[in-house]
Amino acid sequence: MRILVYTALNEQQQHQLKEELSTDSELIFKSQLTDEQLIRAFDTAEIILGNPPVSLFKRNLSKLRFWQIDSAGFDQYQDLKLSIPVANMGTFFALSCAETIVGGILCFYRQIHQLVRLQSAKKWKGKQIRTKLQGMQNKNVLILGSGAIGIAVKSLLSGFGCQIRTTARKNPAADLHRQEDILAVLPEIDLVINTLPGTAEKYVSASFFAALKPGCLYSNVGRGNTTDEKALQSALKNGKLSGAVLDVTQVEPLPEDHVFWTMENVILTQHTGGGDQYETEGKLKQFITNINRFVKGQPLQDLVDLRQGY
Repeated sequence: MRILVYTALNEQQQHQLKEELSTDSELIFKSQLTDEQLIRAFDTAEIILGNPPVSLFKRNLSKLRFWQIDSAGFDQYQDLKLSIPVANMGTFFALSCAETIVGGILCFYRQIHQLVRLQSAKKWKGKQIRTKLQGMQNKNVLILGSGAIGIAVKSLLSGFGCQIRTTARKNPAADLHRQEDILAVLPEIDLVINTLPGTAEKYVSASFFAALKPGCLYSNVGRGNTTDEKALQSALKNGKLSGAVLDVTQVEPLPEDHVFWTMENVILTQHTGGGDQYETEGKLKQFITNINRFVKGQPLQDLVDLRQGY
């Protein structure tokens, strides 16, 4: 098997992959190729690991038999028409994403972000900060989306004594399905956690923010384009929202002149949600599992339909 590894790996990780795969596997690492060599390698690859640019797929890839995306999301590939099996990382990032967004929310309610600023300025304002602190208990929480991340968030929050409702278009396990039912509960909500996929373009709109309870906290660990950011900025400035915890933004990296950088009621976690110090090793483990299944003709894990996006 001729395998093109587009994912950036260090020498130890490359060695791990060589050791784990069958001896008839020919590994080609993108990091060792010139641009011209990469194109040739792409044309002859039977298996690809990683997230190459869309432009490379607009070629005659007659030899390609399987593609392992190394992320959960794949919105950029929605328009590709491939007749081969394609897998993503499935639920691999879900718990880490949930921990990041819940951690950010706790930081906001306990004013940790403000305390860090005060520490940098060497100012002791603990007595004043104490009067602004909130807890999670009895918070009315709305989780937008009931996928792997949404489920993981709900699991983490269940120990805080929150009142939690989830949404989904079709998932019967969700509490709310119709948009009118979702809008109807917004005046009761203290905390919104957005885990929606990129297909829900500007789902969280000006009308969504207008319907929320004043002082609600908004957070997003789904996709940046699911939020109308102009409406979000307005809601943050006029006090409709108490703040926002954002792992994702519409444009990434966030431009240096963006207002979010300087808003004291915004916490930016810079799309680190799914990160972990052993993230790449975990991706390789999942890839190796799928390759072994592919060779044996067994069902592959986490197959996706590119047209649906995420």
